[in-house]
Amino acid sequence: MAKGKAKGPKGKKITLKVAKNSIKITFDGRRRLDLSKMGITTFPKCILKLADVDELDLSRNMLKKVPDSIEKFQNLRWLDLHSNQIEKLPETIGMLQNLSYLNICNNKLTSKNLPVELSQLKNLRSLNLGLNQIDNIPTTLGALKELHEVGLFDNYLTAIPNSVAKLPKLKKLNVKRNPFPTPSDEELFVDTIKRIESLYLVEEKDLCHPCLKKCQDERDKLNKLKSRVPSSLRKPNFSSLMTPNSTAKENQAEWR
Repeated sequence: MAKGKAKGPKGKKITLKVAKNSIKITFDGRRRLDLSKMGITTFPKCILKLADVDELDLSRNMLKKVPDSIEKFQNLRWLDLHSNQIEKLPETIGMLQNLSYLNICNNKLTSKNLPVELSQLKNLRSLNLGLNQIDNIPTTLGALKELHEVGLFDNYLTAIPNSVAKLPKLKKLNVKRNPFPTPSDEELFVDTIKRIESLYLVEEKDLCHPCLKKCQDERDKLNKLKSRVPSSLRKPNFSSLMTPNSTAKENQAEWR
């Protein structure tokens, strides 16, 4: 009979040479260290010697912990940690002041393991916390005034704090499949935070048939939502005009 604790799966060892060979140049000239899908179980210490990269992809591995040393990556603008087994984020993540994109989707994060230091990421534009075990969003995330996109889908949320819902530049908030008190709460909530920077009004005859059909479908959905909203909160209805901003795009996949 084997003695001692059973050990978890032994991950792939990442050497400095392997890491250097995994650096790619993005279309906009940034250096991305791509260590995704490599069976990594522990954060490779050797990549601290490559801390000047602009982007770091450690997604789809088996990481359980992000070390405090993540703060060494001061040039990071893009950090992808999705689809690991991460249970806690280090407080030092708040030191990544240049970060604009952070994806921690599909991990094992809980509300108590979301460090308040996340609110220090003043340049963050996209934050994905979907598919975790979060039942409460800290109101301090309302300090992230540059956020355009927030993913909170597939968690245990029953409410969204106003400080997050009213972020000035928020364009996309995905809160699908959370246990809100009633099914309609999700739709009503999302409708109240939709914002656009530019509005282009066109006549139906100026749209191609597929775009016109999409616009009509979206208008029908909007009218159904409006029927549930108190009249004092309803927006003006331009029945003969269309708003193709969000619907006339070419089959763009839904952001998660």
